[in-house]
Amino acid sequence: MLKGRDIIIFLAMKYEGDWNRIYQAIKEKEHVESEEVQQTLLTLRCQVITIIDDDYPESLKKIYKPPFVLFYYGQLDLLHLPSRSLAVIGSRKASSYGLEMTKTITRLLLEESVVIVSGMARGIDTMAHQTTLDFHGKTIGVLGSGIDRCYPDENKALYEAMKQDHLLLSEYPNDTEPHKDHFPWRNRIIAGLANALFVAEAKKRSGTLITVGYALYLGKDVYVLPHLANTDNSTNRLIKDGAILVESAQDILEHMYGQGEKKQATSEAPIMDKKFI
Repeated sequence: MLKGRDIIIFLAMKYEGDWNRIYQAIKEKEHVESEEVQQTLLTLRCQVITIIDDDYPESLKKIYKPPFVLFYYGQLDLLHLPSRSLAVIGSRKASSYGLEMTKTITRLLLEESVVIVSGMARGIDTMAHQTTLDFHGKTIGVLGSGIDRCYPDENKALYEAMKQDHLLLSEYPNDTEPHKDHFPWRNRIIAGLANALFVAEAKKRSGTLITVGYALYLGKDVYVLPHLANTDNSTNRLIKDGAILVESAQDILEHMYGQGEKKQATSEAPIMDKKFI
């Protein structure tokens, strides 16, 4: 007798994590063969949590189209520290200033046991994750590729280290290839897992802005590092629009754990504008 949980996992694997196709299969009660389900599940190398499991994080149930399945390696209990989690995100082609400030601010946040959430991309994401490892903190990486597919390739050592002592998550199974649409889509998970968002750098045409949109949709605070006015950056515009200017880790810590009020959640889901991808 097939369990509902097994069917959800099977559908997530069959449709390579595509939320809309999984939803349609569930809605239409797609017929599945018990033997095919069993054989497919045997190909899993990672661990799995589904939306019907008791330990599925409440924070993700509130996001736009919550993942039906999360494939993961590492310490799942890191998902259950939302008040201590901060997303640190930014440009793949980061400036030396952005990288230096990300390292400095992340290092000081770790002294207060903040869990760093990011997307395993080049640039700011990699610096945030690597700094956390170097200074013995805890970090969560959300992949835009299959859970067993490290992307980008140069992060293989980082990927392997995080598999053991931190947490790697993906809604894409096994070796699913990275796709340009996966990355803005996975940003809703990054925004959902974190208590707040820190933008270290964001080009004017940037997927980082999509993550900001998801965070605002959830009513979460957005902290932003200012940049020079004559650079290709959206950070100063975010500050003009109401984001919280950050010059040091202390600015974030005082606001996160002080008296600052949360922004009100908007009533509409964010638009994943292709011009930012």
